[in-house]
Parts: sequence; C-alpha cells; structure tokens
Amino acid sequence: MSPNEYQEQAHSFSFYEKPVCYEGFGSKTITHVLDYTYPAMALAEEAGEVAGKFAKAVRDESGYISDERREAIKKELGDVCWFVAELSTLLGFKLEDVMQHNIEKLTDRKNRGVLSGSGDNR
Repeated sequence: MSPNEYQEQAHSFSFYEKPVCYEGFGSKTITHVLDYTYPAMALAEEAGEVAGKFAKAVRDESGYISDERREAIKKELGDVCWFVAELSTLLGFKLEDVMQHNIEKLTDRKNRGVLSGSGDNR
C-alpha cells in the first residue's frame, strides 16, 4: 500500500466533527473554518503512548522489548500514522509529498553536516 492509498483509506475512518464551511458570516464571507484541534492533540497523545511503552520497558525490563510489547508499540505507531495522515488530509497535503519533503530536508542537513543540533532551519 502506498502512503497516499493509506491516507485515503485512513480518512474514511474519521468520525470527529468535520470542517465547517460558512458563507455570509456577518459582513465577511468565510469559506473554510477547519478545526485541527482533535487530530493535532490526539497525535501528541498517541506519540506519548509510544514513548510510554518504551519508558515502561526501561522501568520494568531494563529496556528489553518483548514480542508482546513490540506488538503493542506497533499498534500505537499505527495510531500515530493515522493522525499524521489525517492532519495531512486536512491541510491539503498528500502524505507522499510530506514524506518526500522530510527526506529532502534530512538529505540537505546531512550534506551540510547539520543532522544533529537544534532548530528547524539549521
């Protein structure tokens, strides 16, 4: 399955309140009011759940990742993928384009010797 196929299928499972379109709102016409709150906050939550699975492995098993824990992490990573795809959809991005842009950014940083460090624009 390609990233764009995943994105399209993933969006079919969105159940939260959809973007709203207002026209003639007061003296202004607002064509789109998108609410990114739920998917953005849920992405952070799911990423935290991934980190939590690793934290508990460190706390409880000296960092060992059992097959059971590995499968639990896989499920949480899938949830992260869903919210990344959904936010990409809401923003009008194809997931493949988002991924390609990231590879180009990392390649540029690698070529300039600035993979490590801080800041988005290094």
